[in-house]
Amino acid sequence: MWEWMAWTTPVAVFFVCIALMLVGMTVWEIQSPTTLRKGFLPIATTRGDRLFIGLLTAAYINLIWVGLGEKMTQWFSLEAEPTVWISFVISMLVLAFILRKG
Repeated sequence: MWEWMAWTTPVAVFFVCIALMLVGMTVWEIQSPTTLRKGFLPIATTRGDRLFIGLLTAAYINLIWVGLGEKMTQWFSLEAEPTVWISFVISMLVLAFILRKG
């Protein structure tokens, strides 16, 4: 059933982090309902809005990283494609920034 997906350790960790964030945000929302606020994003957002925008951004960062992996090998004269753990860390930092300051 899941043969079509490349279930590597980084992919599994990424999806586990997303699931944990969704559970955590649900509990947080029940304990402390959110209000609209304006950050650096051009619209007023709730925590859930910022999570959604952050998750989309994280997914795009990872897709771009994987898509440019072969090119980065050529550009930087690397022996192998850069690890996806780098994009995972970058995407989680960007997600945290969007959640905090967005």
